[in-house]
Amino acid sequence: MIELEGVPELIDPVMVAAFEGWNDAGDAASTAVAHLDREWKGEVFAALDAEDYYDFQVNRPTVFLDGGARKITWPTTRLSVVRVGGDKPRDLVLVRGIEPSMRWRSFCNEILGFAHELGVEMVVVLGALLGDTPHTRPVPVSGVTSDPDLARTMDLEETRYEGPTGIVGILQEACTHAGVPAVSLWAAVPHYVSQPPNPKATLALLNRLEDLIGLRIPLGELAEDARAWQLGVDQLAAEDSEVAEYVQTLEEARDTAELPEASGEAIAREFERYLRRRDPGPGSGPGGHATESGDSSYLRDTSSGRTRPPKPARPDSGPGPVSGAGNGPARGTGPGPAPDETPKDTPKDAPGDDSPEDSSEDSSEDSSED
Repeated sequence: MIELEGVPELIDPVMVAAFEGWNDAGDAASTAVAHLDREWKGEVFAALDAEDYYDFQVNRPTVFLDGGARKITWPTTRLSVVRVGGDKPRDLVLVRGIEPSMRWRSFCNEILGFAHELGVEMVVVLGALLGDTPHTRPVPVSGVTSDPDLARTMDLEETRYEGPTGIVGILQEACTHAGVPAVSLWAAVPHYVSQPPNPKATLALLNRLEDLIGLRIPLGELAEDARAWQLGVDQLAAEDSEVAEYVQTLEEARDTAELPEASGEAIAREFERYLRRRDPGPGSGPGGHATESGDSSYLRDTSSGRTRPPKPARPDSGPGPVSGAGNGPARGTGPGPAPDETPKDTPKDAPGDDSPEDSSEDSSEDSSED
């Protein structure tokens, strides 16, 4: 029995979830939910029992000192609620945690139990994958669903993905079987600069989320950080002629693939989006709104002190992918994963959790899963 003491009756609630690990290249998805929680001052009301779902040798607990007393933080998944004010207020239930190590069906049932008790109208799960996409172009974001009616009404793709999946895919299917409308938003992260954070992918996810749920998302300092990230990657790529040549190859492939989209209907659609964002709306605040332009941004990695991402990997000979892309953890060093996190080891040719199989294509391709 789920008891929700102290949680007020929610207004048109939408659940937004992201999980660190295999579904979270560049930490793009989990950073997006963390941003929502921080900007709208989310209040945690529940945490799943870590003992039920996590292997502590994979996701280790951490010890810290609090006023001289030693305390332990256990890896888990937490739920918080935020109320977005404005002319049409609505509530978000934010789910943020680590991909569980075991008992995925029980895990999803517990999440859906909270959704049922809170009257959640729709579940949106965020994810990110490694792909052949240049960092100089807008980040492709695919919106996919298992519900054909939802695909039609919300301009989404009905998933056609087949292959390995993670907790994002399992949760979406659990929602479908439970009769809860569910959508997955997938951002493609350039595999040659996969180290987190990836601000541009985070901002692209927030941008698509804005359109999906009709809320304005305040960005704070993200726009400024985005420009720093973009310039940093440009500079690092320019210092290596092979990397620069490879990026140019990706740019040409992307631009060629998008030529059919330069139609009157596509231009009109983008212009309508621009006009919609010029108008103040619910949830607007300092910092403007999300954008998928080239100067999107990211949160600085304060733990490492980096102000720009590491140097991109050198490409192999020929037009193929950069060496080592997607074949190992996307972050972390040393003998094992850092505490409370799972390595992002999504293979580029087997895109993580039901994500688009070829992220260099437009999001209208139907080779994706939620």
